[in-house]
Amino acid sequence: MATTAIPAPAPSGTTAWHALTVKDALDAQHVNEAVGLSAAEVESRQAAFGLNKFADAPKEPRWQVFLRQYADPMQVVLLGAGILSFFIPGQVPTGVLLILLTLLNAYLGMSQEGKAEASVAALQKMMVVKSRVRRGGEVDVVDMNQIVPGDIVMVEAGDLVPADGRIVRSATLEIDESALTGESAPVPKQVDPVAADAALGDRLDLAFMNTQVTRGAGTIEVTSTGMSTEVGHISGMLQGQKAEPSPLTKQLNKLTRQILVIAGVALVISLALGLARGTPFSTLFLTAVAFSVSAIPTGLPAVVTTILASGTSTLAKAGAIVKRLRSVETLGSTSAINSDKTGTLTLNQMTAVEMAVVGHRYAITGEGYATTGQINRVAGETDVSLDRYLLPMALCSDAVARDGGIVGDPTEGALVVLAAKGGVDPELTRERYPRLAEVPFDAAYKLMATFHKMQDDAGRDVIRIYVKGAPDQLLARATSAEDGSGGQVPVAQVRDKYLAENERLGRQGLRVMATAMRNLDPATFDPNAADLLPLVNDLTLLALVGIVDPPRSEAKSAIAIAQAAGIQVRMITGDHAVTAESIARQLGIKGRAVAGADFAALGPEDVAREIDDIGVIARVAPEDKVHLVDVLKGKGHIVAMTGDGVNDAPALKKADIGVAMGITGTEVSKEAAVMILTDDNFATIVKAVELGRALYDNLMRYIRFQMGALFGFIATFLGASLLAIAGGVPFLPLQTLYINFTVQVFLAIGLGYGAAREGLMHEAPRPPDQAILPRRLLAWVLFAGVVMAATTLGIIAWATPQFGEVTARTMGVVAFSLANVWFALETADEERSLFDPDARPSATLLKAAGGALVATVLATEFGLFRRLLDTVNLDLNQWAACIVVSLAILVVAEGRKLLGIHTIEPSKAAPAPVPVPAS
Repeated sequence: MATTAIPAPAPSGTTAWHALTVKDALDAQHVNEAVGLSAAEVESRQAAFGLNKFADAPKEPRWQVFLRQYADPMQVVLLGAGILSFFIPGQVPTGVLLILLTLLNAYLGMSQEGKAEASVAALQKMMVVKSRVRRGGEVDVVDMNQIVPGDIVMVEAGDLVPADGRIVRSATLEIDESALTGESAPVPKQVDPVAADAALGDRLDLAFMNTQVTRGAGTIEVTSTGMSTEVGHISGMLQGQKAEPSPLTKQLNKLTRQILVIAGVALVISLALGLARGTPFSTLFLTAVAFSVSAIPTGLPAVVTTILASGTSTLAKAGAIVKRLRSVETLGSTSAINSDKTGTLTLNQMTAVEMAVVGHRYAITGEGYATTGQINRVAGETDVSLDRYLLPMALCSDAVARDGGIVGDPTEGALVVLAAKGGVDPELTRERYPRLAEVPFDAAYKLMATFHKMQDDAGRDVIRIYVKGAPDQLLARATSAEDGSGGQVPVAQVRDKYLAENERLGRQGLRVMATAMRNLDPATFDPNAADLLPLVNDLTLLALVGIVDPPRSEAKSAIAIAQAAGIQVRMITGDHAVTAESIARQLGIKGRAVAGADFAALGPEDVAREIDDIGVIARVAPEDKVHLVDVLKGKGHIVAMTGDGVNDAPALKKADIGVAMGITGTEVSKEAAVMILTDDNFATIVKAVELGRALYDNLMRYIRFQMGALFGFIATFLGASLLAIAGGVPFLPLQTLYINFTVQVFLAIGLGYGAAREGLMHEAPRPPDQAILPRRLLAWVLFAGVVMAATTLGIIAWATPQFGEVTARTMGVVAFSLANVWFALETADEERSLFDPDARPSATLLKAAGGALVATVLATEFGLFRRLLDTVNLDLNQWAACIVVSLAILVVAEGRKLLGIHTIEPSKAAPAPVPVPAS
């Protein structure tokens, strides 16, 4: 019967739950352990304490996000030009269009900001954790976020603790709290209270949210949920940190400010000349508006944001969710990747690969927890039945293998799968020989034993003990060993061979488990005895099994790709150095292995000198990860760091690219990281780096083109004012906008979304401080702009006396637009000729160039556009003249390439792989 509804308990943060007895803790929240909360109490407490989840960072109101877009100087200038247009006769449509343009820019900026965050939110919804709770006297399974203070939660090995709580029952309960405290060993839990001033790691009667139960079972009274939990406090601190703008954002902002200053000076000069010549004020006003529109890279923010946002979508499809747009560009500069071993470089599926018995060795095929595979003997050896060696693996284990996965301890899972590969079905075998008693595994004696009613070789009933554990522990308790043919020999005869085999397997980086057995007389066996451990002696040794978490096949090729790209990959693991180094060699990771303690002991000069030769850091502590990031960043590297625990958050936050695991990662690690892997796979990191490089390369092509075209606009207007061509107004405001938002947008799409340049992953990482427009490149785009301006002004000046100002201005629009097309095609590859068969523009760029050409034709041939833009039809001769003069930029660009004048630093090849010193 459920308890009656009562007022919700006081906030958990005011109570030292670890210092209370179980009874006092239950009484404090008015809950009966055997019954749990009623539905009414759950509803009441959920209203009082909210959902059991971390609070979202405060969201900026949409209207505020929208208005913030107008802090951009370009938006301010466009808005000002639009307002001014209302005061110029005949330019009201221009004013309306400019203001609409600022609204469009603001909307695009606002909408793009939330796309990556929406992807992360979608990922969180996919990963719903379930918990078993006792409510109203019944056990129910609920979503983790529905847990409330006072809930009675039952956990067992493999479960995630759903909230902070007081342990009220414990059956050999051990919890891995490394994600919170950094303590690598699982913590044995108890129900007895501890001192009120006990440190967090010493509160043995408490369980904490997002920690993992590794052994046993227990019952927890929930005391804190959501942001009130220990990990919730860390989450709240991380939310308070302000994000810094990326190098690309800073450079673009700086470049935009410089362009506005240049354009402002040019505009002042232009207006001063007009006033000196007595130009009518209305014309000067029109010049100011047209000049302002032409001098602003109106499409730049939207195109850059759209390209980056598109990149996040591409990365998400590849399994990497990037939370911030600015991180996409940083990926391309990554020069060091520090990766966890388990689950990222490996399958996180322990697999038995070798088995040894006296006189015989066996190789086991297959990977992970799939039971497909076989046990192969050495050619020429006698084929013996393996059932006697496989039975303890099935019976002395609690793990269950099903559908390619396991429930239970991973090492036990490897043994259970090995038994299945040998033809021993674990579940049927357990039904046939039920467990009568057991000695649970304990770190003190490093073994587990189970007791079963069976028959010996003579057919007599016996109680058989099956034991598995550390080889040295079983050897110390053994008096004999199976000789491989059903007989037994004294352990002294095989001790040396046994130890040598154990050492051989260990040198391969394998985790070695031993099995043994003993028969007892049923008449003297008491399964209810208080201590059964003394019976686990006089054992007969059976087998040694070598177990490994196998490397991911795709990780090896990904590491090779990363190394070819000049990126050094390091393995960071809590495993022993020998195991880690063995896996590293299989994966192709270069450099020696060091223990975390030895790495931490190196002085600043020593670590800076030796870090390039270190490929594996084993037995690593959380602070070692932060230290590693500091060392690498101090040497100028852009660092990617993986992590999945709460205590990894500082290293993830400090790294340039913090990478959290989407499957096994804690909520806090995902919050601290800028990239989340949906598949926990190292190959996805390298794929993300490759996509990041391609994206940045395309972005730079677009920016080079945009800057050249922009300088062309400025030079055209300034030149028209200086030379009094077309009354100082070479293009009308709407003509300028038309070129901006048709011709140049088409070409931006072609350059920004084209295929990746070949060989990107064979070049050294891009320096993070590399300028968008280095001096030589800046000089080239300035010169290209002047060339396009000169040809445009030349044809306007030539055509004005012959055809009139309207036709001349139309020819100027056509010539400038065509020059933009040729310049974009040349910009696609700064070094190789456009006519080189191996350097043909991408299909995307060719289609975009076709769109730009169509837009140019429509500007003069489509009636509606003629009326809107104030253009006229051109005859064939006029078209021919426009085409010929526009080709000047193509001739100049091809000439530069022919003469070998580089505009950007030639791409450096990735450095040779780091030599592997002796360990």
